[in-house]
Amino acid sequence: MRRDDQTPPPLSPEEEEILEHCGTEPPFSGALLYNEAEGTYRCRRCGAPLFDSRTKFDSGSGWPSFDDALPEAVGERPDPDGRRTEIICARCEGHLGHVFRGEGMTPKSTRHCVNSLALSFEGDLAHAYFAGGCFWGVEYHFARAPGVREALPGYMGGRVVNPSYEQVCSGETGHAETVRVTYDPSVTSFEALARLFFEIHDPTERDRQGPDVGPQYRSAVFTSDAQERAVTERLMNELAAKGIEATTRLELMQPFYPAEDKHRRYYEKSGGLPYCHTRVKRF
Repeated sequence: MRRDDQTPPPLSPEEEEILEHCGTEPPFSGALLYNEAEGTYRCRRCGAPLFDSRTKFDSGSGWPSFDDALPEAVGERPDPDGRRTEIICARCEGHLGHVFRGEGMTPKSTRHCVNSLALSFEGDLAHAYFAGGCFWGVEYHFARAPGVREALPGYMGGRVVNPSYEQVCSGETGHAETVRVTYDPSVTSFEALARLFFEIHDPTERDRQGPDVGPQYRSAVFTSDAQERAVTERLMNELAAKGIEATTRLELMQPFYPAEDKHRRYYEKSGGLPYCHTRVKRF
């Protein structure tokens, strides 16, 4: 777990533009927009706790939204344009975003509209999202990994809201069959899970896995932040050095839609074993 006296890593140029120069990231671009994990959102510059995940809601605005802040964590001041109210970190005065009231979106009728780049996230449990062919086999292996609390099959990366299995199988929605892995960071890590991911499917196959063919079966890692992306890229470079050219796509985390009940714990219920997901040691 993070300690409050730990110094956060240096800011990237994009983070500095927002926190120190009151910039704004493009809507629907932030890595934390669709984060569903439980935990605490902190100031990216100084590490101060700002928002509890239980106050986060989907406002449809394109930025993470919270209907309340932690006590005395967020300050307010008139925006230079005179039309809005700016919110800042009460500890370091870094720019976070703006607050809006009276919209009626939640019982508190308050919306703290915050830039993802102004925040870091500390979760009690964390989520990771992997697509590697038919989600039955991917779920099977992740569910048995140390530190994993749940492996849930579903759909991510497409254009249709709450798609059905049949829609995704058509290859027309843009979704990939994806497994949301919920894990305990005190037991395992994203890197350990990513290494397992590259060993339980063939990452060299493009838009297919064994007999399952189509973009819905693509190899992809849906990353939630720059660190996850960097870890995945490093592992892919390690594989490339061994002559394994992964076609895995690195895509930004998007809304995750759980699959229908019949697809959950498929092999556990059927008594079978994965037909195209056999672990092969690659690291």
